[in-house]
Amino acid sequence: MGAFLLLWWAVTAAGLIEPLFLPSPGAVWDAFVLANTWHPVAPGVDRLVQGAQGYFLWEHLLASCQRIAAGVGAAIVVGPLLGFAMGMWRPLNTLVEPYLNFLRALPPLGYIGLLIVWFGIGDTSKIWLLFLAAFPAITIATINGVHSVPRDHIDAVRSLGANRRQVLTEVVLPSTAPEVLTGIRIAVGFAWTTVVAAELNNGIPGIGGLAYLSGTQLDTPLTIACIVVVGITALVLDAVIKWIGVLAVPWKGKS
Repeated sequence: MGAFLLLWWAVTAAGLIEPLFLPSPGAVWDAFVLANTWHPVAPGVDRLVQGAQGYFLWEHLLASCQRIAAGVGAAIVVGPLLGFAMGMWRPLNTLVEPYLNFLRALPPLGYIGLLIVWFGIGDTSKIWLLFLAAFPAITIATINGVHSVPRDHIDAVRSLGANRRQVLTEVVLPSTAPEVLTGIRIAVGFAWTTVVAAELNNGIPGIGGLAYLSGTQLDTPLTIACIVVVGITALVLDAVIKWIGVLAVPWKGKS
């Protein structure tokens, strides 16, 4: 990271790239500070403004996190339920899987306009978009988890007198849980890559909306600051999910 920052600073200090296209690390840091403080609306003007677009940067980030929590949270509830049902009942899997794969292949920008028509430009359409981005990954991971349960494990517990409920709770669910968590981890990543698309319209406050709006206003330092914040937040969330996975499924990778 230090080498990358040094190279970035050297390129911008030498003037090899116009600041409009690649501002210096110092300019990005200044934009980050301004976005988190009260500051004059213009040099020499006494009137102060709050952060960027009337909100501090952390408020933009919090708004996006709330939308992602709602969308991905709904996917975490619905995805495993449908995935277990499809994994355990083959006719349902045959019926639903083509539609699930079709949805997974669609880029978010392909249906954001339709969601706005259906649900308006408020948070509802944004949450639906994030849900649809996260839902297929979790569902498919759950299906794969169910299908990967060793048959001899199921036969072994049945030979010991386990009923269907006990097979599900004692064998299928524990074996599938690591795959579900992997799907959730992938889904959160999808949601973060979708947040800018979700916040293209009426996305303020929102870190994706701020990145898009600052880009249209040629405020490249603030755009890069938003990108850096999104990336760091995604890394932190991924680390948290991995930590939760270690606590929730300590048997992962152990026979």
